Amino acid sequence: MFTRFATRTLAVAAVLLLFAVPAQAQEMDEKPGTIVEIAQSNDDFSTLVAALKAAGLVETLSGEGPFTVFAPTNAAFEKLPEGTLDNLLKEENKAQLTAILTYHVAPAKAMAEDVVGMEEAPTVQGQPVQIMVEDGTVMLQGDNTATVTMTDIQASNGVIHVIDTVLMPPSGDDMEDKEMEDEGR
Repeated sequence: MFTRFATRTLAVAAVLLLFAVPAQAQEMDEKPGTIVEIAQSNDDFSTLVAALKAAGLVETLSGEGPFTVFAPTNAAFEKLPEGTLDNLLKEENKAQLTAILTYHVAPAKAMAEDVVGMEEAPTVQGQPVQIMVEDGTVMLQGDNTATVTMTDIQASNGVIHVIDTVLMPPSGDDMEDKEMEDEGR
């Protein structure tokens, strides 16, 4: 019933399948890259990678972790007022850039299902980022608000959640007001 063509086609398909399955299994066994490697491999994070380099944070975020990084895209950096990014990337502003970037990093691995149940997350910068969930959308708040647009990008040393705005740490006055609220004054 099978023609010679059909038999040959099935044989070729079977051989291709034998070669494809081990390659696919090998890819699945490979560990994902570090947070920095994943960011470097995605053009949408080229500005973030440049900022991490300028702040001297590449080695840290390539380390063991675990970390949760709320990663602003290039479009998020473009929302900054004109000249802000260029100014932050200057050597004399390294401390300010480092403070901003470390405000995007939690010193633990928090998957999306963990984040939605939190009111705030500690950051490497020291001040917690506030977390709000409205209609299933997660937003982070510091001095401004960012929306989480993609979640759970697995890295070997943590997880990345993509955000649409560069978060700015709360200013000192905001922190004093928050502390007074927390103390019930």
